[in-house]
Amino acid sequence: MVAMIRRAVLLLAVMAAVSPAWAVEARGSLASLPGVKLWYTDTGGQGVPIVLLHANTGTSAVWAKQNEAFAQAGYRVIAFDRRGWGKSVADPASGPQSGSIAGDLDALVTYLKLGKFYLLGVAGGGFAALDYAAWHQEHLRGLIVAASTGLFSEPVMTDFTKRIAIPGLEKLPGEYIELGLSYRGADPEGTARWNEIEANARQPGAPAQPLRTPNTFAKVETIEVPTLVVVADADLYAPQALMRVWAGHIKHHEWVVIDDAGHSVAWEKPEAFNAAVLRFLRGRSAASEGAR
Repeated sequence: MVAMIRRAVLLLAVMAAVSPAWAVEARGSLASLPGVKLWYTDTGGQGVPIVLLHANTGTSAVWAKQNEAFAQAGYRVIAFDRRGWGKSVADPASGPQSGSIAGDLDALVTYLKLGKFYLLGVAGGGFAALDYAAWHQEHLRGLIVAASTGLFSEPVMTDFTKRIAIPGLEKLPGEYIELGLSYRGADPEGTARWNEIEANARQPGAPAQPLRTPNTFAKVETIEVPTLVVVADADLYAPQALMRVWAGHIKHHEWVVIDDAGHSVAWEKPEAFNAAVLRFLRGRSAASEGAR
């Protein structure tokens, strides 16, 4: 009996060494929401939630490095495939189409009974993050927007975008638009995996979801929650000068530049990206503790 107990204790010790407490798997499920069966992943646990919104490319599968890092730091990490992407299937019988990403997010927040959470959106996910924050900031602890033009309807933004447009760029494969030169040259395996996710991302014929309301400077000026703006310095879509225009209308924002990264900054530079986000989150936690 003693020998068996010793073996059991040894086995538990080995398992703990191989699978640390923070190595929580992001489990996937389908949520039946108005107009959609929404696929989401959730690391679970009792930590403060952080919800991740993927770009117009890819799916929730792009967040593997963020799931690991943020769960390790004690957060509950949730991501979802937008309607018509990945495993999220439109369900016209249960609600209107095509809805908005912010609307689907709000329905998921209700479905999961989340308390106040952090919201992070990259690129096209940043459009929706700003849209949601201006609508329901009472649900948010903070906002992170990375590598995003914000899809602002302001003439100063649309004119800037036209001036920097590269002729023929939109006709090229996604990797040439989304991934930085350094990354594609240095990490062929990562590039191949990114292409694999993107190739299976958008369902044929799936319509793009509109914003609830157009993003304008006046709209985002109502956002009071602390905001982190993350810039990728080799981004062909959202260069620093463009992002500074709209970021200047966010009242309480911090600014971080990730060196030598393209548009898919969270995928290309996960260590630097995750570190910047976690510094921001910890700063908010420290501020909350100090206010008590």
